[in-house]
Amino acid sequence: MESSSSSSSSSSSSLTISPRKLRTDLYSYSYEQDSNSPLVISVLASLIERTMARNERNAKNSPRGTLSRNQRIVVFDCRETPDMTIQSYLERIFRYTRAGPSVYVVAYVYIDRFCQINPGFRINASNVHRLLITTIMIASKYVEDMNYRNSYYARVGGLTTNEMNKLEVDFLFLMGFKLHVNVSVFESYCSHLEREVSIGGGYQIERTLRCAEEIKSKQIVDRRYNRITRVTL
Repeated sequence: MESSSSSSSSSSSSLTISPRKLRTDLYSYSYEQDSNSPLVISVLASLIERTMARNERNAKNSPRGTLSRNQRIVVFDCRETPDMTIQSYLERIFRYTRAGPSVYVVAYVYIDRFCQINPGFRINASNVHRLLITTIMIASKYVEDMNYRNSYYARVGGLTTNEMNKLEVDFLFLMGFKLHVNVSVFESYCSHLEREVSIGGGYQIERTLRCAEEIKSKQIVDRRYNRITRVTL
């Protein structure tokens, strides 16, 4: 296992994420100089995937009916599980919205805060995509000076405008409109993402990056961004 990881890291050292590199990316990302997705996207994707895996294990081990339907939060549930990885979905959002790295950190704050306020909610394959597009849109409105309309985010996320509007309103009320993120909170979540890189998630994050690079090498990327490929959630 060690030999394979060392050989792959030597051939793709430019893809290795370090805490210092993540921190630099969060605070000094330049759209003019950097054409690739921000590093925080890969870190966030890896972290959420592990959260989903833990929730799935807990659901299997817990007795049925532990949470009644009234206790469960189902507003983000899809009728069919989308056939798109979290990494690919986040990259799609970035490709069409160009939301800055700090937006994804604030979105992560909102997701964590939402789960604490609503203990009946569990992130899973049925709700993660809608949760992500909703929190990223709201975080962008909080962080960025200029933003796209809800209808545009709906097209990017594979939703109708009415669905996007409803998800935003439901999220805000379920959050109790607690959207403020001060500097100390932002810094603490940045540090948490750094720990994901340096302690438990290094190999998984590098693997996610290599996977993304392999996919990109086989696809023709349209960099004009004047047309949105349709997805449906």
